[in-house]
Amino acid sequence: MIKADLMQRAQRLAAEREPFVQATVVRAAAPTSVKPGDVALVLADGMIEGFVGGVCAQESVRLHAARAMETGEAMLLRLVPGTSAAPGADPIPQDGVLVVNNPCLSGGALEIFLEPRIPAPRVVVLGDTPVAAALADLAPRVGLAVEAGAAEPGDLGLVVASHGRDEEDALVRGLREGVPYVALVASRRRGAAVLAALDVDDALRDRVRTPAGLDIGAYTAEEIALSILAEIVSVRRSRVTPPAPAPESAVDPVCGMEVLVTDATPRLEHEGTAVYFCCEGCRGAFAADPVRHAGAG
Repeated sequence: MIKADLMQRAQRLAAEREPFVQATVVRAAAPTSVKPGDVALVLADGMIEGFVGGVCAQESVRLHAARAMETGEAMLLRLVPGTSAAPGADPIPQDGVLVVNNPCLSGGALEIFLEPRIPAPRVVVLGDTPVAAALADLAPRVGLAVEAGAAEPGDLGLVVASHGRDEEDALVRGLREGVPYVALVASRRRGAAVLAALDVDDALRDRVRTPAGLDIGAYTAEEIALSILAEIVSVRRSRVTPPAPAPESAVDPVCGMEVLVTDATPRLEHEGTAVYFCCEGCRGAFAADPVRHAGAG
């Protein structure tokens, strides 16, 4: 089970909208020092809090947790000692998992569930109107996080539903900060008047959606909120964003293990090139005999 301190840490990270991966040992084959239920949190910088195995196991967890964070998809990671997966060599065979042959893993095989916890896209809603309340109620059901009256515009959306209070300043700020979806809850007539008063150029002014929401004949506050959420989802799904850079990795020239490259990864310079290692032991072995290992990475 996850320990109380790690649970509190995970809750703080979620509250601070910091991405992380929860790594949970689900099966382990002796000999190993970890047990099913052991948990660690892998942070965005690759740091691990908790325990899911020794140094070699942790390096594989760090690497694949970074990849899970990149894709947002959970995975079941199986770590098998050795450099090949000969038939019958795996003590816990199962289809549908990512098998990694860890050449320096000294204990038994492990299965670790990697679950990325990525903050939900944030939509800021200004106003204490019924439409604003309905948005706050419905948005989490489509995977969106709503912040009411936040000082900063959301990373996905800004909906101004304040019926005339501080509308112009909020809209201008959202437009200038490049919020993908900016909307004003108002009638066509009043919306046009607000847009005309905005201190922005026409290209930005044209980005404001008013009346807010898709035209579905919405009448009640809940229906209007539904139409706005449908429009936000359409914007979110249609956005073309460059793919996130893949986590940088390197191969330890001593043991052949693939490791995640971060500031915390053991390294040394060899002939003007950075060489990375899974642990201090491999770095020491390379330093003692670089000629032997230099061609292996």
